[in-house]
Amino acid sequence: MSTYLKICGIRRPEDVAALNAFPPDFAGFICSKPFWRYVSPEQFAALVQELNGAIARVGVFVDPDISDISPYYPYLDVIQLHGSETVEDIAGFRAHFPDVQLWKAVRVQTAQDIANADALDVDKLVLDSFSAQSVGGTGTVAPWDIIVQNRPEKPFFLAGGITPENVTDAIREVAPWGVDASSSLETDRKKDPQKIKALVQAVANPLYQQMHP
Repeated sequence: MSTYLKICGIRRPEDVAALNAFPPDFAGFICSKPFWRYVSPEQFAALVQELNGAIARVGVFVDPDISDISPYYPYLDVIQLHGSETVEDIAGFRAHFPDVQLWKAVRVQTAQDIANADALDVDKLVLDSFSAQSVGGTGTVAPWDIIVQNRPEKPFFLAGGITPENVTDAIREVAPWGVDASSSLETDRKKDPQKIKALVQAVANPLYQQMHP
């Protein structure tokens, strides 16, 4: 079975060019401050206009209000929630943004973290590593053992420390619906086209297979 690929933290035209050359299935953009990978609505609109239209566009938001998401919404395929959003928050997003998928990221420490997220009205989960210092993009490997032993019912991405070197093991051991990488694909805080190429080729994700039969 094919494994889908999301590359997150896209913020420069050069990043978009690398994805167009070696396409993942999903491109993630950080749409909340004060994170250093943040892109403004104007920057986001300019970047996605240059992105291969077959690559789905994911906006990553941390504890947003509806007004925070609205400027990005016309260009989004997915809203990824990466904070402490409540059942009521998610219901509001469903009502206001009906034409996109909702994903919920989980900073996994325990089985209960996964179960709580699996019960939410979202389309997919992103199971990430926990860090007390950051909500994501740390490069820390997620607790694969906890995830394997407590698999959610919903399709999920495995995030947290996914690299070109360990992604094959991650797919074999955890069997996620998709994998999600960001910091491991950077050199000096910039996306590295060679690292992106290595990851895309290692995953052989559906969009890449379609474009390179």
